[in-house]
Amino acid sequence: MASITRYNPLDDAFDDLFRGFFVRPVGLESGSAPAQIRVDVTESNGTYKLRAEIPGVKKDDINISVDGDQVAISAEVKKEQDVKDGDRVLRSERYYGKVYRAFTLGQPVDEAGASAKYADGVLELTLPKKAAVMAKRISVQ
Repeated sequence: MASITRYNPLDDAFDDLFRGFFVRPVGLESGSAPAQIRVDVTESNGTYKLRAEIPGVKKDDINISVDGDQVAISAEVKKEQDVKDGDRVLRSERYYGKVYRAFTLGQPVDEAGASAKYADGVLELTLPKKAAVMAKRISVQ
């Protein structure tokens, strides 16, 4: 015979709320997951507009490649030493290392007309669409 238990939704809520709070309130975590570049892509009048959050990166450390309808963004977040002699790091949660994001757009991009601007941790790309090539109809004689 199967045992039946009463479901209490608060049990899971409290477990999720306090998970890790009492276990490691202050500590050093070795290796955190790589940061994901967050991207917003909009389309208007033959142009794709892309806004990507890449905080803590110098514009010289950002690489963008466009190949047809594929766009790839990579950057490197470099660690700067802020710890002075006698200081002790209690917690370090910031990510340092390489970040990468690639995706496919709906239509090929005109690489020659593409432009990029980086300010305040936000990369803005303007990617004009390539003009669609009309299919040529050949008559059979």
